[in-house]
Amino acid sequence: MAKPQLDELDLELLAALIADAEVTNKALATRLGLAESTCAHRVRALRERGVIRDTRIRVDEAALGFPLQAIIKVRLANHTGPKVTALFDALVGIPRVLQVFHVAGVDDFLVHVAVQDATALRDIVLEHITIHPVVRGTETQLVFELRDGSGLLGR
Repeated sequence: MAKPQLDELDLELLAALIADAEVTNKALATRLGLAESTCAHRVRALRERGVIRDTRIRVDEAALGFPLQAIIKVRLANHTGPKVTALFDALVGIPRVLQVFHVAGVDDFLVHVAVQDATALRDIVLEHITIHPVVRGTETQLVFELRDGSGLLGR
């Protein structure tokens, strides 16, 4: 897949949108010294090229009743393509799963979850993960605190 070519204006637009995804086109254009039509066209082009994949709302998991977060490490017994793909699809479909990473190393998947309590965490592991025959083992780590990094374009 060809890497999209980004110029300095594209990077400025992306940095501004990463900092505030809800900014209006008018405010974004003013901030960057662009005509509104140019700004709208450039943002639309970034979306069409797949550089901007989506816009999401971030919620406070604890405020929704899911204060306990964990990373569940999953190790596989074998690594055949269809079985790995099937497990990946199953993991992302589990309720309360925030993200799933397919990784290299000792573990094969990292599953980030938010749940209401330790019982719900146990149930995810026992009822949704270890039931798959391809899963050899799991290890669960509680998340004490989560902070955002500086991101791709810094802050």
